[in-house]
Amino acid sequence: MREKLAIPEAEWPRAIAELCELPHIEEAGVLSTCNRMEIYVVALSWHRGVREVTEWMTKTSGIPLGDLRQHLFILRDRDATQHLFRVASGLDSLVLGEGQILAQVKQVYKVGQTAVGFGRNLTGLLKQAITAGKRVRSETSIAAGAVSVSSAAVELAVMKINNSGFSQARVLIVGAGKMSKLLVKHLLSKGCSRMIVVNRTEQRVIELQAEFPEAELTFRPLSDMVQCTAEADVVFTSTASESPLFFKETVESLPPAGVGVGGIRYFIDISVPRNVSACVGEVTNTRLYNVDDLKEVVAANKEERRRKAMEAQVIIEEELRSFESWRDSLETVPTIKKLRAYAENIRISELEKCLGKMGEDIPKKNKKLVEDLSRGIVNKLLHGPMTHLRCDGADSRTVSETLENMQALERMFNLKADLSYLEQQLRAKAGKIQQ
Repeated sequence: MREKLAIPEAEWPRAIAELCELPHIEEAGVLSTCNRMEIYVVALSWHRGVREVTEWMTKTSGIPLGDLRQHLFILRDRDATQHLFRVASGLDSLVLGEGQILAQVKQVYKVGQTAVGFGRNLTGLLKQAITAGKRVRSETSIAAGAVSVSSAAVELAVMKINNSGFSQARVLIVGAGKMSKLLVKHLLSKGCSRMIVVNRTEQRVIELQAEFPEAELTFRPLSDMVQCTAEADVVFTSTASESPLFFKETVESLPPAGVGVGGIRYFIDISVPRNVSACVGEVTNTRLYNVDDLKEVVAANKEERRRKAMEAQVIIEEELRSFESWRDSLETVPTIKKLRAYAENIRISELEKCLGKMGEDIPKKNKKLVEDLSRGIVNKLLHGPMTHLRCDGADSRTVSETLENMQALERMFNLKADLSYLEQQLRAKAGKIQQ
């Protein structure tokens, strides 16, 4: 299911643009990793927004709506915010506290800055999520001893092959990206220093060798993949290929693995979409494991995971309150604009009357002095009300007072005569659809 729904990072801007073209979607963001596929949206209508996003997912993936619904989880408002904060903090990861997910959340933010449809609300949400993730890692022990998906894959290999056998195993890594880099790092920690790396280009492997001089890395092109697999006991796969690289027919024709691993060849596939077809697991003397099988590695120390998660939740609650206060403070922005426009209209009108009475031959210098005087008076008068409307969202008491001030000013100056924000947005969307 995740394979069909997965969206490569290069396609995130396209996905965001398509989602924001839907009638009730204002902003959108995509987080697609090996272990999750999540879409974040700001919607003008909860029910219509959910329907439009699920229909879009069905259309882009080819998965029937009925099948898709069984696997969806849908969160809104505070629950959605808390979920993203937990994700960025590593609390929702297969491996508690793993650091790679925070980097992936940062990438969502980075891609969003150049994408049409990633607006103020999601920008604020992602920034606060990144802050929460950083705080959880620096202020708690959650990252102590934490492992990544790559290190869990190495641990799984060690579990399946006894330690003495693993140190003698012939290792092949298919792919040379970020996940493969972590594989090399953790294989070295387990005493495995000789590895064959199959990749499309040699440059990545040269860079890996420079970063890990203690490793003995041998580059082989993709065309040699099957031959290299025949000579390997353990095969780790981590590429961005959208279709499997290994099928049952190919693996069946391979000679048995080495005696040191009991003649069994291990495939550990940490790619989504998968690099190794599921039917490979049916081949005699072959074992196939994927991302979901890593749960076996992290099933231990459940109590330790629970304790660390409780520490982190306190920080997440603080960041949640901060974000919600910021969101509340945004409500005053239209009032600030309307109040300034109201005052500016009066200033210009009165200035024109004054200049008209002073005659056309008034020197430019004097005209500018009068105009500056009018601006100064307006700015001085507005300073107090504006100060009481501006709020950084850091104090919930200040936020509630600010909202009360906003409502009072709207009543005093009749600033609510305009269309509501929601109505404006709905009309704008309707206009785009008609075009």
